[in-house]
Amino acid sequence: MKLGVDAMGGDFAPVAVVSGAIKARQLLPEEAELVLIGDIAQIKEICREQHSDPDAFTLVHTTEVIEMGENPAKSFAQKRDSSIYRGFVMLRQGELDAFASAGNTGAMLAGAMLVSKVIPGIIRPVISAHVPTPEGKPIVLLDVGLNPDARPDVLYQYGILGSVYARTILEIENPKVGLLNIGSEEEKGNMVTKETYKLMKDTSEFNFIGNVEGHDFFNPDKQNVIVCDAFVGNILLKEAEAFYGLVKKLGIHHPFFEEFNFENTGGTPVLGINHPVIIGHGISNAEAIKNMIINTYHVVKSQLVQKIREAFQ
Repeated sequence: MKLGVDAMGGDFAPVAVVSGAIKARQLLPEEAELVLIGDIAQIKEICREQHSDPDAFTLVHTTEVIEMGENPAKSFAQKRDSSIYRGFVMLRQGELDAFASAGNTGAMLAGAMLVSKVIPGIIRPVISAHVPTPEGKPIVLLDVGLNPDARPDVLYQYGILGSVYARTILEIENPKVGLLNIGSEEEKGNMVTKETYKLMKDTSEFNFIGNVEGHDFFNPDKQNVIVCDAFVGNILLKEAEAFYGLVKKLGIHHPFFEEFNFENTGGTPVLGINHPVIIGHGISNAEAIKNMIINTYHVVKSQLVQKIREAFQ
């Protein structure tokens, strides 16, 4: 299994990425070959500084970097020797089984759409996130970043994608899928949620339980998957990050609140494309990178992409 890692991606790259890869290498089985893509001289220097053997990794040299503030589509098209572009080419050619990066999110999404491409039958891919719960049973929230103006048929497909993800990654046998709304009644909501409800209510493709509200958010007994558009989902995700920061500022310590720390997940897969592509947070430190790589391993091991493909055949 070859896991590609963008060594140059993120605000603290390449030091944080290489350091995280060193940590991940110590925890992953031998079958997981870590392929670091970036400036080989810098990678080797960081390994030496941390008393780690660079031969523990497969190194692929690139000369360009897509910076965090660059135009995603333009830079992806023009910087053909960047770590992100090279990673996607290797993925398409079968030289990698997955590709992970904490770099320019827009460039990663451009690669996902232009190189990996969407699985036939899927209208739009999606990014999900885990919502922690006091019971220790995370809830899948999607979309959190791709489609702020999703149509009802796109939201319907999120129900399928979220259900497959919950079964495969969280090992929930029959995930309960809820549609995020301002009320539990069928007639509540805006035009999009009302039409989405009509599509979902009689489906046999996933276990739809109806509308769910904000006060249901942390209740895994109510639902296992929450569907919404990226406008709402991204606000919720960033509010959760702000909530974690506030808790830390107030000096409150509890294991549950640590679940809001993005470092513990590291990255999330793009659901609905033909290859495992994992996107990490731009401010990822070594711990977050370590967890992003471990998450990438589990996504490949679980055959998540193949199971999504089967669901849409």
